[in-house]
Amino acid sequence: MKPYPFTAVVGMPDLRLALVLSSISPAVGGVLVRGEKGTAKSTMVRALAGLLPGVDVVDACRFSCDPVEPDPACPDGPHAEGSPAHRRPARLVELPVGAAEDRVIGSLNLERALADGVTDFQPGLLAAAHRGLLYVDEVNLLHDHLVDTLLDAAAMGRATVEREGVSVSHAARFVLIGTMNPEEGELRPQLLDRFGLTVEVASSRDPELRVEVVRRRLAYEADPDGFAGQYAAADAELAADIEAAQRLLPSVKLPDEALRQIAEVCASFEVDGMRADIVTARTAVAHAAWAGRTEVTTDDVRVAARLALPHRRRRNPFDAPGISEEQLEQALQDAEPEGSGPDDDGPGSGAPPEGGDAPPPSEGGQEPSGGGSGGDQKPVGAGETFRARRFEVKGTGEGAAGRRSRAITDNGRTIGVQPAGTKDGHPHLLATVRAAAPHQRSRGRSGAGLVVRPQDLRFARREGREGNLVLFCVDASGSMGARQRMREVKTAVLSLLLDAYQRRDKVGLVTFRASGAELALPPTISVDAAASRLDGLATGGRTPLAEGLLEAARVLRIEAVRDPLRRPLLVVVTDGRATSGADAVQRARQAAGLLAGNVTSVVMDCESGKMRLGLAAELAEHLGAEHVPVAEVAADTLAGAVRTRISGKAA
Repeated sequence: MKPYPFTAVVGMPDLRLALVLSSISPAVGGVLVRGEKGTAKSTMVRALAGLLPGVDVVDACRFSCDPVEPDPACPDGPHAEGSPAHRRPARLVELPVGAAEDRVIGSLNLERALADGVTDFQPGLLAAAHRGLLYVDEVNLLHDHLVDTLLDAAAMGRATVEREGVSVSHAARFVLIGTMNPEEGELRPQLLDRFGLTVEVASSRDPELRVEVVRRRLAYEADPDGFAGQYAAADAELAADIEAAQRLLPSVKLPDEALRQIAEVCASFEVDGMRADIVTARTAVAHAAWAGRTEVTTDDVRVAARLALPHRRRRNPFDAPGISEEQLEQALQDAEPEGSGPDDDGPGSGAPPEGGDAPPPSEGGQEPSGGGSGGDQKPVGAGETFRARRFEVKGTGEGAAGRRSRAITDNGRTIGVQPAGTKDGHPHLLATVRAAAPHQRSRGRSGAGLVVRPQDLRFARREGREGNLVLFCVDASGSMGARQRMREVKTAVLSLLLDAYQRRDKVGLVTFRASGAELALPPTISVDAAASRLDGLATGGRTPLAEGLLEAARVLRIEAVRDPLRRPLLVVVTDGRATSGADAVQRARQAAGLLAGNVTSVVMDCESGKMRLGLAAELAEHLGAEHVPVAEVAADTLAGAVRTRISGKAA
């Protein structure tokens, strides 16, 4: 069955242009496609492979060496001049989210290395993608160390495998394309910066356009080959245009005036580092070649900036990507040479969403009229976030890679060895040799090398850090509604959310107020979503503490089935008062007893004022949780307290 034709995809001009420019100039650094589910991101990426020119490769070379300029360090080489070669289509290699590191970068056969002294390297997906496309769907769900490996290879054009003192390196030049749904979590800013271009896609709200999308999709499913045939001529014409632009690319000049414009734009948007300038310059050159020009103009710089800068504007994970159209035009105008004028040849018809800092939070909170039974209060905004303390789940887990709690992982310090089959990981050379050595005489060894059997293989047992499920259970009752108290609480929780983002945790949000509790945000890796729900949190009513704890317990039970290896950390944010319903205090204690001993918990005490009841500390005792006043959530506060205690003892 033929893939969906590239030219049959309706709309999305920005994405179409970004993919074409990356195909013309792989040095741009690939494309990150951000958008909601069901927007044909994957369909368009897969259709791109059919537009790329074929490549000539050396026969029997597993690393797709170019017969004209073969890689001198190719593991299958060296390739003599005039080696037999053949032409094949450019590849689209898809990297699954759950791929192991050895599958991505390749692996060494330790058994052959020990027995025969031969470096037997089995190439991975990076080698398969050389001179083609490497596509990672849901790249934001990929483990960080794999993303780092991909981006390093894309930037350097080479992949290197280091295993037990043996090093293998091969060429790995490819167009890296990643797609992601921001609702499922963001990439770290450092990783965002490594993608050359980014495009935001969303489904159209135009009924006519949606009708056409459905009509074409149904026609394709009914007769894939016939549908593809209708667009074959258009795809062939586009492929010819891309090949012509590739040939023109080396002839395109980047004048000093255009370089000055690029520098002015990047400085205006205060992007970090120089990668933005370099990528914008490469993209402008590729756009000029695509337009058939041999010199970069203001129009090319404008298009390049719209594609290369939006994701580099993010200062923290809660900032929305995007650039201001007015700021872009002003920067271009400030650096524009005499005689140049504006042009409307940019990607897309609408301006990208404005970036920068989020609008100031609402100041509309009101003081509660009394007790815990006041009416609903308007949301109160948070203050400036700070570096939060690291709360850790007790014990040692085996969960998802992250940076919070101790766990047995594929990466980290070696704490022991284990035989093959228990939980394979990285081979441990010394332990394997020691296991095989006593059997050499009985195995009839003669000459160099060891006689190694599969049962001799030993693998490293490593301890690192894991990501956890951090479930926030937040009191939104009237007693929390005082303006300054709620601001302090939201600031502390937002800081903990930022910490969870940096430690690659999953987060969830339960709130309780009036007469019940609700799951405001099901567990997700998108801390942006949690921050958004927190920002809009209104307060009012009595305090159903028991209902909040029971809802948290229900969520944790369900999540234990869905994601059994991800251990939970419960953060209860409350002043400890239970005022909703008969026997509210007793029911809260019973609910706390259900969680005690089963879940690592923290009670963030929000009580303030001179007269304090100490109810949150009592709740922490029933939960078996750590009790932390909201003012002591900051990491520097804890360090200061420790220093004070030490100096007091010394005195």
